[in-house]
Amino acid sequence: DPKAENSKIDPMSRERSRRELPPVQEHIDKLKKVVEEGNGYGALQMYKSISARYVTAQRFSEALDILFSGACVELEHGLVNCGADLAILFVDTLVKAKSPCNDESLDRIRCMFKLFPRVPVPPHLVDVSDDEDVHNLQESLGEARSRVDNLTSFLRAAIRWSAEFGGPSTGYPELHAMLADYLYTECPELDMVRISRHFVRAEDPEKFATMLINFMGRCYPGEDDLAIARAVLMYLSMGNMKDANILMDEIKKQAETLSESDLIQFITYLLETLQRDALPLFSMLRAKFKSCIDREPLLNELLDEIAERFYGVQRKNPLQGMFGDIFKVT
Repeated sequence: DPKAENSKIDPMSRERSRRELPPVQEHIDKLKKVVEEGNGYGALQMYKSISARYVTAQRFSEALDILFSGACVELEHGLVNCGADLAILFVDTLVKAKSPCNDESLDRIRCMFKLFPRVPVPPHLVDVSDDEDVHNLQESLGEARSRVDNLTSFLRAAIRWSAEFGGPSTGYPELHAMLADYLYTECPELDMVRISRHFVRAEDPEKFATMLINFMGRCYPGEDDLAIARAVLMYLSMGNMKDANILMDEIKKQAETLSESDLIQFITYLLETLQRDALPLFSMLRAKFKSCIDREPLLNELLDEIAERFYGVQRKNPLQGMFGDIFKVT
């Protein structure tokens, strides 16, 4: 029976490969030299193939050492694409090893994150008649998008790993904070919905409030109240009334002037209403402030989730919920 034959051979060949693999530090030193000599891409292929041999031999700890070293060396040399590839592979290997979300792995993720470059994106004011100006701007924006995409892929993978192997079901809060911060400071086109989704999972409403105050100076006039309302409703849709209130209090403290728009009034009344079991009042509020809530479709969707969480009101289509699925969130 060929299957029986294979089952006899596999453990032996695996054991042999375990014995034949050299000490991991030899690879780390050799590959570091390859990068330093200017062959970052060649080193990337070697990091991948050598770490794969250790994974096949189920020597996960050594595979992780190689990948962590490789990601750091490539990033330190400004090779963001290569470094990001190895950082993502590092997280994939954590998953294969079923490695728990612990301080050692998180420290390595923090270390790789800090090595991702932060480059000020030039203002979009260029002389459109100067071809070189336009070309340079396009190039720097393209590089910024690439950096953000690489970092996002790495941290999204890390968030999923942390959710699966011992962290909170929505992922480890600090990883969300890292991603939100990088997206806010480095992304050429700010996507505040995406950034806010990560901030509400970061367990740092004070920092989120500071970021929103900063954003209010950069957003279109008359839209600052939308950013605040969205953030508060995201917290509430997760059942996190405590941080929703802290966020609102911090914004009132930090903002020199806070718009007294209908939407801000609605949010203030809503926070008071949710502290009592008052579904009729909740429904009346939604009806009264319908026109300002309708400014952004997401607000109504979040309010549907809040109605379900606080009052047991079933949504028409529960699959429409935006925050139940960790993969959508990340």
